[in-house]
Amino acid sequence: MQSDDEGRLPELVPIRYERMLQSPFTFYRGAASIMAGDLQATPVSGIKSQICGDAHLLNFGAYASPERRFVFDVNDFDETTSGGAWEWDLKRLATSVTVAARHLELRSSEIEGCTLACARSYRQNMLRYSTLHVLDIWYSRIDESLLAEAIQSADARRAARGLIHQKPSVTSAHLFPSLVTGQDGELRIVEKPPQIFHPPDDAAFIDSMRSAFAHYDRSLTIERRALVGRFHFIDAAYKVVGVGSVGTRCAVALFLAGSDDPLFLQIKEARASVYERYVGAAKFADHGERVVAGQRLMQAATDLFLGWTRADDGHCYYVRQLRDLKTGADIDRMTAAELESYATLCGWALARAHAKASGEAERIAGYLGRSGIFDEALVAFASGYADQNEKDFEALVAAVKSGRVAVGTSLAEAAPASAG
Repeated sequence: MQSDDEGRLPELVPIRYERMLQSPFTFYRGAASIMAGDLQATPVSGIKSQICGDAHLLNFGAYASPERRFVFDVNDFDETTSGGAWEWDLKRLATSVTVAARHLELRSSEIEGCTLACARSYRQNMLRYSTLHVLDIWYSRIDESLLAEAIQSADARRAARGLIHQKPSVTSAHLFPSLVTGQDGELRIVEKPPQIFHPPDDAAFIDSMRSAFAHYDRSLTIERRALVGRFHFIDAAYKVVGVGSVGTRCAVALFLAGSDDPLFLQIKEARASVYERYVGAAKFADHGERVVAGQRLMQAATDLFLGWTRADDGHCYYVRQLRDLKTGADIDRMTAAELESYATLCGWALARAHAKASGEAERIAGYLGRSGIFDEALVAFASGYADQNEKDFEALVAAVKSGRVAVGTSLAEAAPASAG
């Protein structure tokens, strides 16, 4: 686990462990590298695919396509890689269902039912995609109309469609008043430590961000390059996000096309995928390009501003809009029925992503079969690995108690001394 800390901003690493200590579920979210090592030793079919690499429940969500239509899909690709086993994604997703259900203290039968629903959804939807023409798979997306047709139960439909029907109104224009303030006649991103802050060496940090964005438009198509060119860089600040990403160089940047015409972009450091040591180095020279390529290949629709860049200091990044009409699941508030519906939806989204990215829907569907044998085997795997996850979590608790691992959340501990 601590080998993951190499290359991270050391002042932020204690926050990562602080978050992982909240529960076995939050630990699981930050332990992709541990599971990658375990998964590569498990039996697989030999059918390769582009994988997202970290397919847990909270890495799915609803967002607006460039046409401003809401879709539900996988939404995190930091660990994406080609040449992986599709089973690795599915096993990580199914296990996250079991871990989340235990976190909610559901009954054993409910835990099994939620995980079984995820496995069954993946298998049945992969079978359906195996009957479609290639272009039909590429055009497919999980939107409101599909959900209405596919989910018959009123309770299940309400739970699953809730993510899309929320239709969040958060855009750059909505974020502007709360995230920006005027200081000495200049606009600055509001600090909300330890989540958002400017580092002590702010000038060097800003220079690094300017350097990164100076190269960013090269990764965009001509029309999107023209769009980005209408905005100019104003400010940037570190933004601590998620669990597994804490300690990597993640920031939010403010751009303006006019005094009341803002754009917020999130820039995240792209490091080697946790699967690289098992499947070989990515074919891309830049890990930011690897992330973007995987996302474009697997998602039904991608962010209008999705691109990659490299700063002059050598760090690789990918870029996307900040919270543009995005919404995610609130696992902590779910009932058993809601978790089962959500797990069904995630299994469906993962099957669509694998069918599109691999071109192997027929082979995967043939391997899975029409019976529930595979589903039950996946439930058993998820239960066993959830047990292992709890042991790993307790090992982290013990390491913190012994002082071998430091935790902390104060700004003093969070603010990096260097942006490099």
